[in-house]
Amino acid sequence: MTQKIFEFLGLKRSTIALLIMVVLVGMGEKLAERFLPIYLLALGGGILSIGYFNGANNFLNAVYSFAGGYISDRLGYKRALFLFNLLAIFGYLIVIIFPVWQMVIVGSLFFLSWSAISMPATMDLVAKNLPQQKRTMGVSVNSFVRRIPMIIGPIIGGVLISTFGETRGVQFAFGLAIVFTVAALIFQQRMIEGTAGTKNVVGNPFVLWKQMSSDLKHLLLSDVLIRFCEQIPYAFVVVWCMKTIGISAWEFGVLTAVEMTTAMFVYIPVAHFADKTGKKIFVTITFWFFTFFPLVLFFSTSYILLLLAFILRGLKEFGEPTRKALILDLSPDQSKASMYGLYYLVRDVIVSVAAFVGAYLWEVSPAMNLLSAFAFGIIGSVYFMVAGKDVLPQTANLKTQT
Repeated sequence: MTQKIFEFLGLKRSTIALLIMVVLVGMGEKLAERFLPIYLLALGGGILSIGYFNGANNFLNAVYSFAGGYISDRLGYKRALFLFNLLAIFGYLIVIIFPVWQMVIVGSLFFLSWSAISMPATMDLVAKNLPQQKRTMGVSVNSFVRRIPMIIGPIIGGVLISTFGETRGVQFAFGLAIVFTVAALIFQQRMIEGTAGTKNVVGNPFVLWKQMSSDLKHLLLSDVLIRFCEQIPYAFVVVWCMKTIGISAWEFGVLTAVEMTTAMFVYIPVAHFADKTGKKIFVTITFWFFTFFPLVLFFSTSYILLLLAFILRGLKEFGEPTRKALILDLSPDQSKASMYGLYYLVRDVIVSVAAFVGAYLWEVSPAMNLLSAFAFGIIGSVYFMVAGKDVLPQTANLKTQT
């Protein structure tokens, strides 16, 4: 019975070890992440320090995705993950040893970007350890497990801060993060089966771009349009809910929990069917969920309607792991991690503009912001329906060529 469950979920020795590592390192990452703005203020950083922190982290996440992919292909995913964990520990030590706000920003460049820099390596591990017909399940289980530290980490961090204060509590949280990360590092080295790196890895993103298949470029373009739909109103969703509709912070927290729970419920069943059939239909449905959220939010003028809107927002995760698996399927076998990293580098650098566009549109009016986002979603969804290509289980290996 247990063996059948493991086979259904695509669990092998290395993927199980990966999930445990994700929980341990993710727990350390999330212990203090949500409270860093408070910590910066407590150290005398001021509002601008929070802006520097957010700006640097958002931009470097895009750059780190490509760097992480290159390092993973060059060293092999096991040694790459070892290096990334060491970088996270180094960042935590900087923050603990130097309790000044400038050094907090420096340290955060090492530990807050662990998810971005390690993601290509974890996807490469899934691709190399699971057959194509189980990749979506492998990515989905990984996405599901990543939500565990997102839920538990801030609770533990909040208890530490409530007990020891805003400064000492955050420092204790970072100390505990080191313990979690060291445990993950030891466990990973003992359990994960490594692969050799590739010496002839393409490190030039422009050269790698030429190797990207036209099918993957179509997916990338549609994804960029969909992320404009998501990011234009992203920072203003809480403003709409609390300032326009008038709900409390606690009620908004409940909405967020509803969104997260909805996402976790759809991961596994969607992955099962996506691996057995094609992936395009599930990615298309996901894009339409992205598209309709800002429109539904615009017409949500009561808490009950907001609950429905955030259920819809949670459903945008419907085919997200499927989309990630599709990126792997459409990437060359010899450079899957690098191509995955390039995809996110291009996407996130372009989409970073959406935050500024969203602020300008909100200044015009909330309606302009939300309806513009809806328009981007329609364009992206329709484009993928027309130009996007499917990867069927029996033809996956044939579609990785340019």
